[in-house]
Amino acid sequence: MTLNDKTILITGGTGTFGKCFTKYVMERYQPKKVIIYSRDEFKQWMMANEFPEYEDRLRFFIGDVRDLERLRRAFDGVDYVVHAAALKQVPTCEYNPNEAIKTNIHGAMNVIEAALDKGVKKVVALSTDKAVNPVNLYGGTKLVSDKLFVAANAYAGAKDVNFSIVRYGNVAGSRGSIIPLFRRLIAEGAKELPITDVRMTRFWISLEEGVELVIKALAEAKGGETFISKIPSFKITDLAEAMLPGCQIKEVGIRPGEKLHEVMVTPEDSFTTYEYEKHFIVYPQMTWNDRQQPDLSGKRVEEGFSYSSGNNTQWLGVEDIRRLLKDVAVEK
Repeated sequence: MTLNDKTILITGGTGTFGKCFTKYVMERYQPKKVIIYSRDEFKQWMMANEFPEYEDRLRFFIGDVRDLERLRRAFDGVDYVVHAAALKQVPTCEYNPNEAIKTNIHGAMNVIEAALDKGVKKVVALSTDKAVNPVNLYGGTKLVSDKLFVAANAYAGAKDVNFSIVRYGNVAGSRGSIIPLFRRLIAEGAKELPITDVRMTRFWISLEEGVELVIKALAEAKGGETFISKIPSFKITDLAEAMLPGCQIKEVGIRPGEKLHEVMVTPEDSFTTYEYEKHFIVYPQMTWNDRQQPDLSGKRVEEGFSYSSGNNTQWLGVEDIRRLLKDVAVEK
């Protein structure tokens, strides 16, 4: 697949993902335009200054995914949409549930409506491990969002459009995650690092790997699939040792809405999940056209299969983590 001569719009595009996606696409393809759709004019100004070499093909559109009419205007002439806009902070969503619903659920519905109305060809929505068996409001809103994007294919009719999802957990170094917290504490001279539970594990994914998964979905999706990368797991205790050798660990208890392990595929998903060399695809339980048949180059997983950071077959050791940390830029 090529993105050459295509117009691509990213909702929430001034975030870390949007900036990485923009740079990746501009360096490897010749898109007609990349449109950044977001609410914050200051972040748009900063991003424009960060990428002056792309000013001839980079456009900025002030707007909110809650505003359907503004989305319809922005989607005019757009080929592909990557939906990254969301309220993502778990405590923020818990304290402001109505606002999370307006952005994460109503906003998803608006993106779907605008894409169907304006002739968009492909829409890829970013999901999260927290949408799987959700235990907090953020995860609950993203579960609903995922269901909406899968079901959107039923409304496409004869239109040449499909909707799909990519799912991954916290990106290494992302805002609010554990790596920037540990780095700040170490810089302040800490000899002890807090860990909510010593059994805790997480997946390791870089921003670029997340971008590549989205591009794979743009290239291969036929409608309703959830794409999940095969990536290594690590223990939080090993991360602490990699960042501050010999440190003491203070176990502080799991926070509300936090899980011991990141889950990407549940046993209930196993009936429609296929495994490929570098990824899994959870296919929709319902199909709406002949294009939505599974890619049979993969292998259907066994009934009851699950994929989580706790039962993974790929693991990073302390030295592996230390090596990868050299390339982790903490989001500011």
